[in-house]
Amino acid sequence: MLSNVKRILKMIERSDVPNDRFRELVEPIKDLFYAYGLKNLSMDDISHRLGISKKTLYTFVKNKEELLEKIFLHEDDRLMMMNEEMDKLKINAIEKLLKISQLVNEEMKRINPMIRFEMQKYYSQLYDLFVERKRKNVFEGMKVNIQQGIQEKIYRDDINVDLVATIYLNSFIELHNSDICKMLDINFMQLFEVLFENHIRAISTPVGLAYFESRKKEIMEYINTIKK
Repeated sequence: MLSNVKRILKMIERSDVPNDRFRELVEPIKDLFYAYGLKNLSMDDISHRLGISKKTLYTFVKNKEELLEKIFLHEDDRLMMMNEEMDKLKINAIEKLLKISQLVNEEMKRINPMIRFEMQKYYSQLYDLFVERKRKNVFEGMKVNIQQGIQEKIYRDDINVDLVATIYLNSFIELHNSDICKMLDINFMQLFEVLFENHIRAISTPVGLAYFESRKKEIMEYINTIKK
């Protein structure tokens, strides 16, 4: 049975380095940014709402820009740990790709449009570097998945690994950032069902296709349970 993606996310959250006070503050700070936006929150506001002194907050960072930079670095660590958790799963490449895709989807949903707009407007250099690092990490994870599938003989061995990983990742991101869902009056996971199935059918061997067909009903039911 396919397990819930959120279980892995919770495992990652619990794996933070113990006794690291700043790591304990990262998620509450992110929640504040999501609720009030970047521009509307001063360092005074943040310290007050966290219930700590401004002096304590300034022991970790010099200003809001450095605070955002450290949050992004924390996110980089989380993504690396997500990849490590994925590597430990004893499942084939098709099952693993589904889990990777859902984890990336969960991560992308965490960044609301307002925050993205403010980051691009006021902290564009920081944001662009973060996005580039994140794309690179996910891309590398995609390549590992394709190579695993080739070794398992469920993906074809004549595909261009870098090209296929790039196309799938860019398609995934484009679907997230487009207005297709509004135009067609559907949700993202309905789009994802089509993207995932088309991708698997395009790169799989007959053995891989047979496996996918045998698991298709359960895979699609799993996707349907996490539409919201």
